[in-house]
Amino acid sequence: MATLKHNISGALTKELLESGQNVQVGSISFANTHATDSVGIDLYMEKKLTGKFYFFKGLVLPAKTSYVYEPIGFNNSTGEFGLFIKLSASTSTVDVIIS
Repeated sequence: MATLKHNISGALTKELLESGQNVQVGSISFANTHATDSVGIDLYMEKKLTGKFYFFKGLVLPAKTSYVYEPIGFNNSTGEFGLFIKLSASTSTVDVIIS
């Protein structure tokens, strides 16, 4: 079963949805939970040996704000693409809800 709620921290890349989990994504909510710092967010899908395809790169989300990205229309039931997020700083903290 796919995890649709994530608490993410640090300058890392995290796979939000593995390929083949059969999830139809209509929207994704991002909440910057850091008290004072903005965060840069990259959201992309990736297929091994094919590369990354960005929904957005370097989206700046101010402290204590949220952003809903819709309609995304991502479906990973084919087993080809995973959905990934990358944060910009080691102190970044973001909550992600996929629906």
